[in-house]
Amino acid sequence: MIDFRSDTVTKPTASMREAMQNAVVGDDVYGDDPTINKLEAYAATLTGKDAALFVPSGTMGNQIAIMTHTKRGDEIIVGANSHIKNYEVGAAAVLSGVSYHLVPETRGMLNLDGVKQGIRGQDIHYPDTGLICIENAHGTGVVGSLEWMQAIHETAQANRIPVHLDGARVFNAAVHLNVEVKTMLKYTDSAMFCLSKGLASPIGSMLVGEKAFIERARKMRKLLGGGMRQVGVLGAPGFIALESMRRRLKDDHTNADYLAQELDKIDSFTVNGDARDINMVFVTTTLDQEKLADYLRTHDIIISASRGETMRFVCHNDIQKESIDKLIDAIHRYIKKEAHHD
Repeated sequence: MIDFRSDTVTKPTASMREAMQNAVVGDDVYGDDPTINKLEAYAATLTGKDAALFVPSGTMGNQIAIMTHTKRGDEIIVGANSHIKNYEVGAAAVLSGVSYHLVPETRGMLNLDGVKQGIRGQDIHYPDTGLICIENAHGTGVVGSLEWMQAIHETAQANRIPVHLDGARVFNAAVHLNVEVKTMLKYTDSAMFCLSKGLASPIGSMLVGEKAFIERARKMRKLLGGGMRQVGVLGAPGFIALESMRRRLKDDHTNADYLAQELDKIDSFTVNGDARDINMVFVTTTLDQEKLADYLRTHDIIISASRGETMRFVCHNDIQKESIDKLIDAIHRYIKKEAHHD
Protein backbone atom coordinates (compact mmCIF):
# COMPACT_ATOMS: atom_id res chain seq x y z
CA MET A 1 0.00 0.00 0.00
CA ILE A 2 1.17 3.52 -0.86
CA ASP A 3 0.12 5.69 2.08
CA PHE A 4 -0.16 9.48 1.72
CA ARG A 5 -2.06 10.10 4.98
CA SER A 6 0.85 11.21 7.16
CA ASP A 7 4.58 10.89 7.76
CA THR A 8 3.65 8.93 10.90
CA VAL A 9 2.99 5.85 8.73
CA THR A 10 6.65 5.35 7.80
CA LYS A 11 8.03 1.86 8.34
CA PRO A 12 11.39 1.38 10.07
CA THR A 13 14.21 0.82 7.60
CA ALA A 14 16.21 -2.40 7.33
CA SER A 15 19.11 -0.79 9.21
CA MET A 16 16.71 0.28 11.97
CA ARG A 17 15.36 -3.25 12.33
CA GLU A 18 18.91 -4.61 12.51
CA ALA A 19 19.85 -2.01 15.11
CA MET A 20 16.80 -2.95 17.18
CA GLN A 21 17.81 -6.60 17.12
CA ASN A 22 21.39 -5.86 18.16
CA ALA A 23 20.71 -3.06 20.67
CA VAL A 24 22.57 -3.21 23.97
CA VAL A 25 19.95 -2.58 26.64
CA GLY A 26 19.51 -1.92 30.35
CA ASP A 27 16.83 -0.57 32.69
CA ASP A 28 16.22 3.02 31.61
CA VAL A 29 14.29 3.96 34.77
CA TYR A 30 17.57 3.28 36.60
CA GLY A 31 19.42 5.19 33.89
CA ASP A 32 21.17 1.97 32.87
CA ASP A 33 20.21 1.66 29.20
CA PRO A 34 23.39 2.54 27.24
CA THR A 35 21.54 2.88 23.92
CA ILE A 36 19.07 5.39 25.35
CA ASN A 37 21.87 7.27 27.11
CA LYS A 38 23.70 7.52 23.78
CA LEU A 39 20.53 8.72 22.03
CA GLU A 40 19.80 11.36 24.66
CA ALA A 41 23.39 12.65 24.64
CA TYR A 42 23.36 12.89 20.84
CA ALA A 43 19.97 14.64 20.79
CA ALA A 44 21.22 17.22 23.31
CA THR A 45 24.38 17.91 21.29
CA LEU A 46 22.47 18.09 18.01
CA THR A 47 20.03 20.67 19.40
CA GLY A 48 22.51 22.69 21.44
CA LYS A 49 20.74 21.92 24.72
CA ASP A 50 22.16 20.59 28.00
CA ALA A 51 20.16 17.39 28.18
CA ALA A 52 17.49 15.28 26.49
CA LEU A 53 14.79 12.80 27.46
CA PHE A 54 13.34 9.97 25.35
CA VAL A 55 9.53 9.81 25.58
CA PRO A 56 6.99 7.47 23.95
CA SER A 57 5.12 10.15 21.99
CA GLY A 58 5.10 13.79 20.96
CA THR A 59 1.97 14.49 22.96
CA MET A 60 3.61 13.11 26.10
CA GLY A 61 6.70 15.21 25.40
CA ASN A 62 4.66 18.40 25.09
CA GLN A 63 2.61 17.62 28.18
CA ILE A 64 5.68 16.79 30.26
CA ALA A 65 7.14 20.14 29.23
CA ILE A 66 3.99 21.98 30.31
CA MET A 67 3.87 20.08 33.61
CA THR A 68 7.54 20.86 34.26
CA HIS A 69 7.45 24.56 33.34
CA THR A 70 4.19 25.52 35.07
CA LYS A 71 2.29 25.32 38.34
CA ARG A 72 -1.39 24.56 38.77
CA GLY A 73 -3.61 27.55 38.02
CA ASP A 74 -1.20 29.08 35.51
CA GLU A 75 -2.25 30.21 32.06
CA ILE A 76 -0.25 29.18 29.00
CA ILE A 77 -0.17 31.12 25.74
CA VAL A 78 -0.80 28.89 22.72
CA GLY A 79 -1.80 29.32 19.11
CA ALA A 80 -5.51 29.07 18.32
CA ASN A 81 -4.74 26.36 15.73
CA SER A 82 -1.87 24.70 17.56
CA HIS A 83 -1.48 20.97 18.05
CA ILE A 84 -1.23 21.42 21.83
CA LYS A 85 -4.59 23.15 21.89
CA ASN A 86 -6.50 21.20 19.23
CA TYR A 87 -5.10 17.66 19.11
CA GLU A 88 -3.86 16.69 22.58
CA VAL A 89 -7.21 15.90 24.22
CA GLY A 90 -7.15 19.02 26.42
CA ALA A 91 -4.38 17.32 28.39
CA ALA A 92 -2.81 20.52 29.72
CA ALA A 93 -5.97 21.27 31.71
CA VAL A 94 -6.23 17.70 33.02
CA LEU A 95 -2.57 17.00 33.77
CA SER A 96 -1.11 20.41 34.63
CA GLY A 97 -4.21 22.27 35.80
CA VAL A 98 -3.49 25.18 33.45
CA SER A 99 -5.80 27.14 31.18
CA TYR A 100 -5.17 28.30 27.62
CA HIS A 101 -4.83 31.87 26.45
CA LEU A 102 -5.39 31.57 22.71
CA VAL A 103 -3.52 33.86 20.33
CA PRO A 104 -4.40 34.19 16.62
CA GLU A 105 -1.90 32.79 14.13
CA THR A 106 -0.73 34.05 10.77
CA ARG A 107 0.59 31.14 8.70
CA GLY A 108 1.15 29.21 11.92
CA MET A 109 2.98 32.04 13.66
CA LEU A 110 1.65 33.52 16.87
CA ASN A 111 0.80 37.19 16.49
CA LEU A 112 3.50 39.01 18.47
CA ASP A 113 1.16 41.77 19.64
CA GLY A 114 -1.31 39.08 20.69
CA VAL A 115 1.39 37.40 22.77
CA LYS A 116 2.34 40.69 24.42
CA GLN A 117 -1.30 41.46 25.19
CA GLY A 118 -1.81 37.94 26.52
CA ILE A 119 0.91 38.13 29.14
CA ARG A 120 -0.79 38.70 32.47
CA GLY A 121 0.19 41.46 34.86
CA GLN A 122 0.27 41.29 38.67
CA ASP A 123 -3.43 41.95 39.25
CA ILE A 124 -4.78 39.73 42.05
CA HIS A 125 -7.61 38.61 39.76
CA TYR A 126 -5.29 37.20 37.10
CA PRO A 127 -3.63 33.81 36.74
CA ASP A 128 0.12 33.86 36.16
CA THR A 129 1.36 33.38 32.61
CA GLY A 130 3.49 30.27 33.03
CA LEU A 131 4.57 29.39 29.50
CA ILE A 132 4.49 30.42 25.85
CA CYS A 133 4.12 27.51 23.41
CA ILE A 134 5.05 27.86 19.74
CA GLU A 135 4.91 25.32 16.91
CA ASN A 136 7.46 25.09 14.09
CA ALA A 137 7.02 23.57 11.57
CA HIS A 138 3.30 24.13 12.03
CA GLY A 139 0.80 21.37 11.36
CA THR A 140 -0.68 23.48 8.57
CA GLY A 141 2.46 22.87 6.53
CA VAL A 142 4.18 26.21 7.10
CA VAL A 143 7.43 27.27 8.76
CA GLY A 144 7.91 30.31 10.98
CA SER A 145 10.96 32.51 10.46
CA LEU A 146 13.95 32.74 12.79
CA GLU A 147 13.17 36.43 13.21
CA TRP A 148 9.69 35.55 14.49
CA MET A 149 11.08 32.97 16.90
CA GLN A 150 13.61 35.48 18.18
CA ALA A 151 10.95 38.15 18.71
CA ILE A 152 8.75 35.75 20.70
CA HIS A 153 11.75 34.66 22.79
CA GLU A 154 12.85 38.19 23.53
CA THR A 155 9.33 39.10 24.66
CA ALA A 156 9.24 36.01 26.85
CA GLN A 157 12.64 36.72 28.38
CA ALA A 158 11.65 40.30 29.16
CA ASN A 159 8.73 38.92 31.14
CA ARG A 160 10.64 35.94 32.65
CA ILE A 161 8.41 33.40 30.91
CA PRO A 162 9.84 30.23 29.32
CA VAL A 163 9.20 29.28 25.68
CA HIS A 164 8.44 25.69 24.68
CA LEU A 165 8.62 24.59 21.05
CA ASP A 166 6.32 21.90 19.75
CA GLY A 167 8.84 20.91 17.11
CA ALA A 168 7.26 17.64 16.00
CA ARG A 169 8.70 18.36 12.53
CA VAL A 170 11.46 20.77 13.55
CA PHE A 171 13.97 19.07 11.25
CA ASN A 172 11.64 19.72 8.30
CA ALA A 173 11.51 23.35 9.41
CA ALA A 174 15.31 23.51 9.56
CA VAL A 175 15.54 22.11 6.02
CA HIS A 176 13.14 24.80 4.78
CA LEU A 177 15.06 27.56 6.58
CA ASN A 178 18.42 26.04 5.56
CA VAL A 179 19.77 26.19 9.10
CA GLU A 180 20.83 23.71 11.78
CA VAL A 181 18.16 22.82 14.32
CA LYS A 182 20.30 24.22 17.13
CA THR A 183 20.06 27.64 15.46
CA MET A 184 16.28 27.50 15.80
CA LEU A 185 16.39 26.17 19.35
CA LYS A 186 18.47 29.11 20.57
CA TYR A 187 15.11 30.86 20.86
CA THR A 188 13.50 28.23 23.08
CA ASP A 189 13.86 27.02 26.66
CA SER A 190 12.63 23.54 25.80
CA ALA A 191 11.61 21.69 22.69
CA MET A 192 9.96 18.43 21.69
CA PHE A 193 10.56 16.73 18.37
CA CYS A 194 9.33 13.45 16.94
CA LEU A 195 11.47 10.56 15.78
CA SER A 196 8.42 8.72 14.47
CA LYS A 197 7.29 11.07 11.72
CA GLY A 198 9.49 11.95 8.75
CA LEU A 199 12.54 10.47 10.49
CA ALA A 200 10.95 7.01 10.16
CA SER A 201 11.66 5.60 13.62
CA PRO A 202 8.78 3.35 14.74
CA ILE A 203 8.23 4.94 18.15
CA GLY A 204 9.32 7.91 20.22
CA SER A 205 10.03 11.59 20.60
CA MET A 206 12.67 13.65 22.36
CA LEU A 207 12.33 16.45 24.91
CA VAL A 208 15.36 18.74 25.24
CA GLY A 209 16.25 21.59 27.57
CA GLU A 210 18.46 22.63 30.47
CA LYS A 211 19.82 19.91 32.75
CA ALA A 212 17.63 20.85 35.73
CA PHE A 213 14.55 21.01 33.50
CA ILE A 214 15.19 17.53 32.09
CA GLU A 215 15.78 16.13 35.58
CA ARG A 216 12.34 17.38 36.65
CA ALA A 217 10.85 16.24 33.36
CA ARG A 218 12.16 12.72 33.94
CA LYS A 219 10.09 12.56 37.10
CA MET A 220 7.02 13.83 35.24
CA ARG A 221 7.57 11.11 32.63
CA LYS A 222 7.54 8.52 35.39
CA LEU A 223 4.36 10.04 36.83
CA LEU A 224 2.62 9.63 33.48
CA GLY A 225 3.70 6.01 33.15
CA GLY A 226 6.32 6.80 30.54
CA GLY A 227 9.26 5.34 32.43
CA MET A 228 10.31 2.30 30.40
CA ARG A 229 12.75 -0.53 31.01
CA GLN A 230 14.92 -2.12 28.27
CA VAL A 231 13.85 0.56 25.83
CA GLY A 232 17.14 0.64 23.93
CA VAL A 233 15.41 -1.51 21.30
CA LEU A 234 13.45 1.66 20.48
CA GLY A 235 16.33 4.04 21.08
CA ALA A 236 18.47 2.28 18.47
CA PRO A 237 16.27 3.22 15.49
CA GLY A 238 15.81 6.64 17.09
CA PHE A 239 19.55 7.22 16.91
CA ILE A 240 19.57 6.27 13.21
CA ALA A 241 16.64 8.64 12.70
CA LEU A 242 18.62 11.55 14.13
CA GLU A 243 22.02 10.64 12.77
CA SER A 244 21.08 9.85 9.17
CA MET A 245 17.36 10.06 8.33
CA ARG A 246 17.19 13.82 9.01
CA ARG A 247 19.68 14.28 6.16
CA ARG A 248 17.19 12.96 3.57
CA LEU A 249 14.18 15.12 4.53
CA LYS A 250 14.89 17.42 1.60
CA ASP A 251 13.89 14.50 -0.64
CA ASP A 252 10.41 14.52 0.92
CA HIS A 253 10.14 18.27 0.30
CA THR A 254 11.19 17.80 -3.32
CA ASN A 255 8.65 15.02 -3.78
CA ALA A 256 5.95 17.20 -2.22
CA ASP A 257 6.81 19.95 -4.70
CA TYR A 258 6.40 17.46 -7.54
CA LEU A 259 3.11 16.18 -6.12
CA ALA A 260 1.78 19.73 -5.78
CA GLN A 261 2.71 20.51 -9.40
CA GLU A 262 0.98 17.38 -10.69
CA LEU A 263 -2.19 17.88 -8.61
CA ASP A 264 -2.37 21.50 -9.73
CA LYS A 265 -2.64 20.31 -13.35
CA ILE A 266 -5.93 18.55 -12.54
CA ASP A 267 -8.97 20.82 -12.83
CA SER A 268 -10.66 19.16 -9.83
CA PHE A 269 -7.88 20.20 -7.45
CA THR A 270 -6.63 23.54 -6.15
CA VAL A 271 -3.32 23.45 -4.28
CA ASN A 272 -2.84 25.80 -1.33
CA GLY A 273 0.46 27.32 -2.37
CA ASP A 274 0.68 29.27 0.89
CA ALA A 275 1.11 26.03 2.87
CA ARG A 276 3.93 24.51 0.85
CA ASP A 277 6.97 24.87 3.12
CA ILE A 278 7.59 21.24 4.08
CA ASN A 279 6.54 17.73 3.04
CA MET A 280 2.79 18.38 2.98
CA VAL A 281 0.42 19.31 0.17
CA PHE A 282 -2.97 20.78 1.10
CA VAL A 283 -5.63 20.95 -1.58
CA THR A 284 -9.30 21.67 -2.01
CA THR A 285 -11.23 19.51 -4.45
CA THR A 286 -14.58 19.35 -6.15
CA LEU A 287 -14.45 15.56 -6.04
CA ASP A 288 -16.28 13.44 -3.50
CA GLN A 289 -13.41 12.75 -1.11
CA GLU A 290 -14.80 9.57 0.41
CA LYS A 291 -15.58 8.04 -2.97
CA LEU A 292 -12.13 9.00 -4.23
CA ALA A 293 -10.49 7.49 -1.15
CA ASP A 294 -12.49 4.26 -1.54
CA TYR A 295 -11.50 4.00 -5.20
CA LEU A 296 -7.81 4.65 -4.51
CA ARG A 297 -7.73 2.07 -1.72
CA THR A 298 -8.83 -0.60 -4.23
CA HIS A 299 -5.71 0.41 -6.16
CA ASP A 300 -3.44 0.06 -3.10
CA ILE A 301 -3.27 3.80 -2.42
CA ILE A 302 -4.37 5.31 0.91
CA ILE A 303 -5.26 8.99 1.31
CA SER A 304 -6.81 11.05 4.07
CA ALA A 305 -10.37 12.17 3.36
CA SER A 306 -11.54 13.56 6.69
CA ARG A 307 -10.71 17.28 6.67
CA GLY A 308 -13.86 18.89 5.31
CA GLU A 309 -13.14 20.69 2.07
CA THR A 310 -9.38 20.35 2.53
CA MET A 311 -7.32 17.26 1.78
CA ARG A 312 -3.77 16.66 2.95
CA PHE A 313 -1.17 14.56 1.14
CA VAL A 314 2.11 13.89 2.95
CA CYS A 315 5.40 12.71 1.46
CA HIS A 316 7.80 10.61 3.53
CA ASN A 317 10.50 7.95 3.36
CA ASP A 318 8.14 5.34 1.88
CA ILE A 319 6.94 7.66 -0.92
CA GLN A 320 9.01 7.92 -4.09
CA LYS A 321 8.39 9.82 -7.33
CA GLU A 322 6.97 6.61 -8.81
CA SER A 323 4.45 6.47 -5.94
CA ILE A 324 3.26 9.95 -6.86
CA ASP A 325 2.95 9.01 -10.53
CA LYS A 326 0.77 6.04 -9.55
CA LEU A 327 -1.44 8.33 -7.44
CA ILE A 328 -1.88 10.89 -10.21
CA ASP A 329 -2.64 8.17 -12.78
CA ALA A 330 -5.23 6.60 -10.47
CA ILE A 331 -6.91 9.98 -9.86
CA HIS A 332 -7.16 10.56 -13.62
CA ARG A 333 -8.73 7.12 -14.04
CA TYR A 334 -11.19 7.84 -11.23
CA ILE A 335 -12.25 11.12 -12.83
CA LYS A 336 -12.76 9.40 -16.21
CA LYS A 337 -14.78 6.66 -14.57
CA GLU A 338 -17.02 9.15 -12.78
CA ALA A 339 -17.52 11.18 -15.97
CA HIS A 340 -18.49 8.02 -17.87
CA HIS A 341 -20.80 6.97 -15.05
CA ASP A 342 -22.57 10.36 -15.11
